[in-house]
Amino acid sequence: MYLLLVFVLQALWVSWCHATQHYPASWGHYDVCKSQVYAEDRLAWHYMACQPEATDMTKYLSVSLDPPNITCGDPPEMYCALENPYMCNNECDADTEELAHPPELMFDSEGRNPTTFWQSTSWKKYPKPLQVNITLSWNKTIELTDDIVLTFESGRPEQLVLEKSLDYGRTWQPYQFYASDCLDAFTMEPKAVHQLTPSTMLEIICTEAYSTGYVWKYDKTVRFEIKDRFALLAGPRLHNMASLYGQLDTTKNLRDFFTLTDLRIRLLRPATGATMVDENNLSRYFYAISDIKVQGRCKCNLHANSCVFDKGKLGCECEHNTTGPDCARCKRHYQGRAWSMGSYLPIPKGTANICIPNNLGTSVRPNASSLGAANRNQARVCDNVLLRCQNGGVCHHHQRCQCPAGFGGLLCEKTQCQGDSCEDLQSSQPSLRPPPVAQTLPLALLSLIPSLLATRGLTSL
Repeated sequence: MYLLLVFVLQALWVSWCHATQHYPASWGHYDVCKSQVYAEDRLAWHYMACQPEATDMTKYLSVSLDPPNITCGDPPEMYCALENPYMCNNECDADTEELAHPPELMFDSEGRNPTTFWQSTSWKKYPKPLQVNITLSWNKTIELTDDIVLTFESGRPEQLVLEKSLDYGRTWQPYQFYASDCLDAFTMEPKAVHQLTPSTMLEIICTEAYSTGYVWKYDKTVRFEIKDRFALLAGPRLHNMASLYGQLDTTKNLRDFFTLTDLRIRLLRPATGATMVDENNLSRYFYAISDIKVQGRCKCNLHANSCVFDKGKLGCECEHNTTGPDCARCKRHYQGRAWSMGSYLPIPKGTANICIPNNLGTSVRPNASSLGAANRNQARVCDNVLLRCQNGGVCHHHQRCQCPAGFGGLLCEKTQCQGDSCEDLQSSQPSLRPPPVAQTLPLALLSLIPSLLATRGLTSL
């Protein structure tokens, strides 16, 4: 008898929860730079902050090794397994495709059998250190959006440094140190990312979590944990992206931390599997990497939603009257104010901060229109095609709207009234905003309850 009523109330509660809950996706993808919107039956441009979609950035890089002759196979060489010094049946020969291990194999498709990988020469010059620099260059500023992951086919190195450059390889700064013994290798106390706090999230640390010598099933990878650092501001599941976006907007050091033009992997000591190196079998010691993952996007300063790879070079397809590889300057004749990067705030569409024509200067008034805060510095304040003055206003030299009595704002979209006349003016304007779903949905479901109960003879309840 009460089953139907319980079911209806449950449906009401679930619907209300879905209508009011904010999921990470609702914080905005920033994938649209501008759109046309109707304001009182007139079409106008609405500008928004925008950025390219995150993707696999290893498709667009160039790789270089130092020393350049460090790749195995010239001359051909036999290798032994680290965990079994008597298993020496792995040959590397640069002149035989099936036996060659060039650097490109660090970036090919995974899942092939047998696994493809780059491999260094063995430690045949011991005790001279076996050290390799692997430099990944994009010739473009990029932003990291996920963990950097290195997958080793050999044992993971006992000492490794990950470095980045913001100036195309002219200068370098460490991202993270890795060692089986941080104190011995780098005179640093070992630390894990989960020990960091929001105030120390940019600290350069040394971790011992990824330097196990032997190759087991789950210990082939070395990670630089980008998302764990994001989580310090956005929460464990990145639900509070508003906090992260707000910090990215206001803290240059934070933005720069996740930004780079080049990445360098410094392999300083190979896996040995023991405290002593077996000098009688140095072919056991080498580096081999099967995969490198770098997830990110082109840095376009929130002025482009597309980045193209043309003639071997990445470049943003700039909007908002900006130009340059990173959209980092205003176009010619659009320098009416200093260039500024877009803003993630207010969520979910941000603020475009577009460049304005030279002849506008300070005549663009700073008040926001009903089209959103991102629209307050448009290239043209008004015209007779898209940015029409509303409520009978007249566009004056594309710079301002001459509004009739009772109206104001950038496009005469605001009512200006006093006393009782406000209600008359506002009631004559059609509403462009539908009632919130969270308000209408529960009421609609509640209105169905009497009819549902009546059909089953339960009105006496």
